[in-house]
Amino acid sequence: MKRILCIILILSAVKISAQNKQVLYDFAELPQTLLLNPGAETNYKFHFGVPLMSGFSLDFGSSEFILTDLFALDNRDIDEKISSTINSLTTKDFLSFNSQIEILNGGFRLDDKTYISSGFYEEIDAISYYPKDLFILLSEGNNPHLNKSFNASQLLYKLDVLGVLHAGVSRKMNDQLTVGGRFKIYSSALNIESTNNTGTFTTVLGRDNIYRHYLSNVDVSLNTSGLIKDGEYIEDPNTYLKNTFLGGNLGFGVDFGLTYHINEQLEFSGSILDVGFINHSKNIKNTTAKGSFVFDGIEFEYDADNPTNYWGQIDENFKEQLPTDENEESYISWRPAKLNAALKYSFGERRSKICYDNTYKDFYTDAIGVQLYSIFRPLNPQLALTGFYQKAITQKIQTKVTYTIDDFSYANIGAGLSAQFGKVNLYGMLDNILEYSNLAAANSVSLQMGINVIFN
Repeated sequence: MKRILCIILILSAVKISAQNKQVLYDFAELPQTLLLNPGAETNYKFHFGVPLMSGFSLDFGSSEFILTDLFALDNRDIDEKISSTINSLTTKDFLSFNSQIEILNGGFRLDDKTYISSGFYEEIDAISYYPKDLFILLSEGNNPHLNKSFNASQLLYKLDVLGVLHAGVSRKMNDQLTVGGRFKIYSSALNIESTNNTGTFTTVLGRDNIYRHYLSNVDVSLNTSGLIKDGEYIEDPNTYLKNTFLGGNLGFGVDFGLTYHINEQLEFSGSILDVGFINHSKNIKNTTAKGSFVFDGIEFEYDADNPTNYWGQIDENFKEQLPTDENEESYISWRPAKLNAALKYSFGERRSKICYDNTYKDFYTDAIGVQLYSIFRPLNPQLALTGFYQKAITQKIQTKVTYTIDDFSYANIGAGLSAQFGKVNLYGMLDNILEYSNLAAANSVSLQMGINVIFN
């Protein structure tokens, strides 16, 4: 039973990343790049995305554990695989998942220097750090680990399901500098999080019984919003979907970005995204447990005439020393802010393309560069460093290849393609493409795709 429970817990975290879209960032002047840098350059009159098809992204990552660690066909039994997997983990290892679907996306040129864009997308974002102590306790029990303190602070996870209504502006200040900003309204349909937990569980040799168990200085909390209404779990998917559009718990955020041409061929760009919060005040259920508890086990004494309710006494003592409380108090959750910075050098054949004002802009067919990405997570920031090469095969077909080092891999190769057919733009990107032949052995998988209609 312990074996099954450990497998379920490890795999359940998979269902519950870093959101790094390094292939899409500053690529082919796609409208979606404005969501990664509101100060990106645009050279078209207006655009709109095909509803529900203009932007889809999926990003899954595991910093240590992969499925083949448990299910590889080798000579080891399942207990050995579980033990080896757990021992390889650290408290900083994590699983993450992110997906976004653009419902609406459009933009238009206000004047020669200003481009306005807006839209609405739905997002699922989750991260769970591996509670290594809990895995060890469930798989091996406490007998092999007498006097070891199992730490409750390792229970650290967060799940968000939300909709984002946004509007942004990109303005060309001069021939060198373009700046931009974006305002966002968040509508959270579901939030589940447990952070900042403290306390330890320790087992020692007892005096009156074999063991004595200590739950010391426990302070554990679980916050939820949008999950329970009138004491019942919300099971209708349509309710969650409806609450993503200004029907859930609301919050606000901003993005900032810029593009700066150091010289004709060298360019710097950067952005900071999702600096914001959500105030959770609807359909709240919070659970807390705080206190200490000492348990010496049960010393049974049989008395047929006056039976003792041992479990009732334990439960009463537990609730008295480690009380659990439920409340509906509002709380604030912060969005995971993201940082991008890139340096790009353009070279190769020099060509011209038509701009929004019927003039022509010179560009180079090739570019190389480096990009730094960071996302601020509950335990510590997650970083990624990317080197890239871009190639314009024609004015209508552009490609990009990336090599990324991050928490998931030291050899993550990605590729992207953008193609223009008249006014219709198609794009697609894949990350970690060397692992697609065996997804069970992949630490991360990421893809983006979409269809736009662009008017020059």
